[in-house]
Amino acid sequence: MRFHKEGKWIILTTVIIIAIINYLCYISFPAWIWLSVIVTASLLVFVLQFFRNPVRTIDEINNQLIYAPADGKVVVIEKTNESEYFKDERIQVSIFMSPLNVHVNRIPFSGKIDYYKYHPGKYLVAWHPKSSTENERTTTVLSNGNSAVLIRQIAGALARRIICYMTKGLNVQQGQDMGFIRFGSRVDVFLPLDADIQVEIGDVTKGNKTIIAKLS
Repeated sequence: MRFHKEGKWIILTTVIIIAIINYLCYISFPAWIWLSVIVTASLLVFVLQFFRNPVRTIDEINNQLIYAPADGKVVVIEKTNESEYFKDERIQVSIFMSPLNVHVNRIPFSGKIDYYKYHPGKYLVAWHPKSSTENERTTTVLSNGNSAVLIRQIAGALARRIICYMTKGLNVQQGQDMGFIRFGSRVDVFLPLDADIQVEIGDVTKGNKTIIAKLS
């Protein structure tokens, strides 16, 4: 299994702490060592699965196809006013990532970064309606000259760090890593009104595999 670079030190620290706990338990409470091993092994499995980074290749490189930027469940599909950058009406598709999902965020289509901004903020639960505008978040706008898409990484109640590798002016390719959010979060995608949405509320998405929309 491949692990994301953002989890390197957390995984190492977890292994060291688990080793110390089990050693101390073995010395002080040998009769309980089996329980200690089970509990700490479960913790390690959780950390490892959270930072897993499966290889996901794009099935069809096509800038008219918008691939899911994250694994998770579609929780919002609606027309909404995007007030930060476009300042007009867009179609919002939101994907909620539970702590059990892969938390790598990926570029949904190739283009240039026209806008990037990090916003400090609150830690409301990721499905809260105001989390998109009040939580800690990043806003990234991709443009290929014909179409522009806004992607917003949003921290949730458990997520306390958003990592984004984007900078204004950077040229990016469909499918490459965009960033990572730790421990439960959400990604909003704002699309043109004429985009043909390919998913429904409740659908489960896979980054780089699920097509969420087709651009005209």
